[in-house]
Amino acid sequence: MVTSTYQVKGMTCGHCVNAVSAEVGAIPGVSDVQVDLASGQVTVTSESPLDAGTVRAAVDEAGYDLVEA
Repeated sequence: MVTSTYQVKGMTCGHCVNAVSAEVGAIPGVSDVQVDLASGQVTVTSESPLDAGTVRAAVDEAGYDLVEA
């Protein structure tokens, strides 16, 4: 298992957390998504390393922005 942490901006409430969790959680191979609303950090556990473009697309689909590392 691989754990990666991403910074997401624009999340302000529980609905935001649910939207990001649902979209990122739908990426094939993802087994867990934890969102820290206060810091904007999204921690993703997956079977193998995820493509940054795939994560960016999922966050974008949820309506938020993935911050460049």
